[in-house]
Amino acid sequence: MQKNITKISDTEQQLEIILAAEEFGTEYDQELEEAKRTVQIKGFRKGHVPAGMLKKLVGPAIEASIAEKMASKHFAAIAEEDGIKPASRAAIDSFSFEDGQLKIQLSYEVHPEFELKSFEGYSFSQPRYVITDEDVRKEINLILKGHGTLVSVDEAATETDTVIGDVTKIDESGEAEEESGMENHHFNLAYLPEDNPFRKALLGKKSGESADVDTEPKDEETPVQHYRIVVKEVKRLELPELTDELVKDITGQRFENAEDFTADVRIQLEQHFTMKSEDELLESISAKLIEENPVPAPKSMIASFSNMLVENAKRQMGGNFPKGFDVRQFTLAMAPNAEKHARWLLISQKIAEMNSLEVTDEDIRAFAENEAGKNPSISVEQALNAYMSSEFRDYVSDSILKNKVYDIIKSQVTITEEPTPIPEHKG
Repeated sequence: MQKNITKISDTEQQLEIILAAEEFGTEYDQELEEAKRTVQIKGFRKGHVPAGMLKKLVGPAIEASIAEKMASKHFAAIAEEDGIKPASRAAIDSFSFEDGQLKIQLSYEVHPEFELKSFEGYSFSQPRYVITDEDVRKEINLILKGHGTLVSVDEAATETDTVIGDVTKIDESGEAEEESGMENHHFNLAYLPEDNPFRKALLGKKSGESADVDTEPKDEETPVQHYRIVVKEVKRLELPELTDELVKDITGQRFENAEDFTADVRIQLEQHFTMKSEDELLESISAKLIEENPVPAPKSMIASFSNMLVENAKRQMGGNFPKGFDVRQFTLAMAPNAEKHARWLLISQKIAEMNSLEVTDEDIRAFAENEAGKNPSISVEQALNAYMSSEFRDYVSDSILKNKVYDIIKSQVTITEEPTPIPEHKG
């Protein structure tokens, strides 16, 4: 066997494989013999078709099959021997059977070779979210909203109130248009965007007052629409008192009193924002390393991440995109993000390789123990059996390796914690 490797780019190569007749002849003869036994042509008994006619009929198909088998057989061995790291399956560009030789031309993508810049001097700021008593109170109030009662108030509407009013479409002179009224329309101000014209007009209005609203046209051809709203009622959500009995009811007896429930809300907030802080730090780290190491990513790798992002978006929309959704345009919009994912994968693999990182069964057990600790309904052995299965092992191993890579990076950079208030939760 002869081989000729040609570098097309940092991520693309071509391979020519040249095989002598004795290296593929046995497989060729076996396929030809199988064709001789099975091919039937009118005028000839099965198994008695002349060899010349048989080769003319099925020869091209046999040659294609042999080329595919030989390419598959030898490419893996050549890749291992020459240290090639394929990023895609090898595709046959062409093949030929001439002068007792089989020549196969293959194209494929590879992981690029690159030198990783040292990141020892990098500095990162990590938010350390501070949970206050007021934050806990607000979170509890959000939980209590589902058990609150809307009551009428004789006060000006605030941004969390619901305004009920009669809506009438009016002309430019302020006169009502016929058959354009809508009675008892509910405007939940908390869920309207801050720049919504109805929200801005109704804030501060009381029962009996009116507000005129002009809507912004969507385009130059659409005229401005004018509306008048007569406020009939302002309703405000009245939250119940956080009693021990209410706590038992809303938590299904998981907590016996308001004090324990409040403490748990604080713990949940702390855990959530600890994870958020870590995610933001890791995002900053990956963005910096991607910026400092402009490694080219194979097209097939980018396409794989692009498909993943599209499928994730589809799942978030209930499993299917809405009717009329431009999937092609969305995929194009996702391309830069997909390329970043691909480049970060290459960089993290490089760090793992440089530090001889690997995932052992002990690592997976530790991972299972940690996850089981978060969910009392799952035992360590149940989690371990799931993570060791063929369905989940690769995913779990990737997660563990990713954490090991980040640990390496964090041990060599400077991280400064910045006390940060938690973001305002709207709604």
